[in-house]
Amino acid sequence: MKKLLIFLFILTSCSENSKKNGRDTSDIDFTTVFEKSNGLETATYEETIQYYTDLADSYKEISIREIGETDSGKPLHIVTLNMSRSGDNFEKLRTDHRIILINNGIHPGESDGIDATMMLFRDLANGTIEAPKHTILVTIPIYNVGGSLNRNSGTRTNQNGPKAYGFRGNARNYDLNRDFIKCDTKNAKTFAQIFHMIQPDVFIDNHVSNGADYQYTLTHLFTQHNKLGGPLGNYLHNNIMPSLEQKLKAKSWDITPYVNVYNRTPESGFSQFMDSPRYSTGYTTLFNTLGMMVETHMLKPYKQRVEGTYELMKSMLEITDELGARITELRNAQAKTWSAGSTYPLTWSVDTTKSSTLKFKGYEGTMVPSDLTGAQRLKYDRSKPFIKDVTYQNYFVPASEITIPKAYVIPQGWHDVIDLLKINKVELKTFEKDTLLKVESYKIGDYNTRRSAYEGHYQHYNTKVKSSEETLTFRQGDYLVKTDQKAIRYLLETLEPTAPDSFFNWNFFDTILQQKEGFSPYVWEDKAKQLLKANPKLQIEYNIMLSYDEAFANNWYAQLDWIHKKSKYYEKAHLRYPVYRVK
Repeated sequence: MKKLLIFLFILTSCSENSKKNGRDTSDIDFTTVFEKSNGLETATYEETIQYYTDLADSYKEISIREIGETDSGKPLHIVTLNMSRSGDNFEKLRTDHRIILINNGIHPGESDGIDATMMLFRDLANGTIEAPKHTILVTIPIYNVGGSLNRNSGTRTNQNGPKAYGFRGNARNYDLNRDFIKCDTKNAKTFAQIFHMIQPDVFIDNHVSNGADYQYTLTHLFTQHNKLGGPLGNYLHNNIMPSLEQKLKAKSWDITPYVNVYNRTPESGFSQFMDSPRYSTGYTTLFNTLGMMVETHMLKPYKQRVEGTYELMKSMLEITDELGARITELRNAQAKTWSAGSTYPLTWSVDTTKSSTLKFKGYEGTMVPSDLTGAQRLKYDRSKPFIKDVTYQNYFVPASEITIPKAYVIPQGWHDVIDLLKINKVELKTFEKDTLLKVESYKIGDYNTRRSAYEGHYQHYNTKVKSSEETLTFRQGDYLVKTDQKAIRYLLETLEPTAPDSFFNWNFFDTILQQKEGFSPYVWEDKAKQLLKANPKLQIEYNIMLSYDEAFANNWYAQLDWIHKKSKYYEKAHLRYPVYRVK
């Protein structure tokens, strides 16, 4: 009798699952395109979304929903696996669960994660592999929808499969893994919406890469631990990364840190990749989410790469479930690491006093004469594998720092910046009336600009500022943005103009770089003479410039312009950075 009741319970459960949402799904074949092709093909965008829709209709543990827009005109989706069958209300779920967000197809030609995640969700839902007890799994099935629809078989020049795949650029030809701060695309804006709704503890972005040849199928690219900083950075470096390597080793999967070289052999050593906030893991770090990229080796067979990605994600799921309480504890502690008055590092350089040693599994590579060009070319010999000690420079130190202000003030006219702050859930307060305030003001002292277009911009770099204190009147409706909030790191990395991925460096404030008012030389020259006559100190400074700067002495317009910039007629807005710091 007892056995009969158990049988009836199982039968009833299967029947319930197969008729979720009133649809009979009992005859659906959940073998993926990848599996049916024996590891030679990847699912299309339509096949991927249909697969998850079928899973969601068949298993109460899985849900799928559309969220936001992409440049392709099609929406983004998120798929949630919640073994407790309690839905996808993340505000409730995060109170007693950890959440992993997996991003796939940011570069759709790197499709390994798309297929691996489909199989992972299926196997967890149907009980093929043990499911997590305290972890919710969420995936964006294909992030770069437009690139996925632009299917081809040639653009991944060096890649060993699959037969056909998507293109790196999105529907507007943006590389989405450079867009997380500047948010030029609808995709990036929707990602921010998803990210802040989910607030994941762990973020995994699946990629494929090749800058060298070596024996590994899998490499990991965790966010740089010194930059992540605080107790969370130490835990990532000392606990989570070694745990992943050990779990994969036990499954006979070799893995090494991302091999950050191009057209040279890794055995001479290499440094860790520094993921600034333009990249996915650099962005998620700003909100104390543990981020990693999976980088499979594109020269390895596609089947092998997908299977490795599957095992890596499965291992990270196990780690998150095992260490989840500690991760939550450290994320909460991390929120108190930086505050007004303390210093915050904006730029980084390799710490030459520290390094790690990898037992690296590579192939011998030499420079040989090219039969094609006649120049020296790099040639790897796979008949000569080796295991050698290789220096890995994975420690970084701050190259520049700023003191964190209590708040920033942003005039309301800079609405494109304000909009991005709102998308990223920054807490803003508007002045209810015109307000006189003592602030620290920046003037752009120097900067360089890219001479070639880069992701829709001519980006600035090596930016330097001059600081001064002023008392200014801000208008009703201007914004006061306090740094005592969850988004503190996002504010510092975007609003401090010297930060590599600041809004200034991404050209949001380029109008201040152009002088709007000038002078007519035939009128100004007489006024300039009067100004020098009335200001003996300025006259002395002018004479010194004439004596010691030959180019200045031989350029009459530069002389008039110099005097004009020293006068009350010179516009205050020129080069004045329109975001102010409140100490």
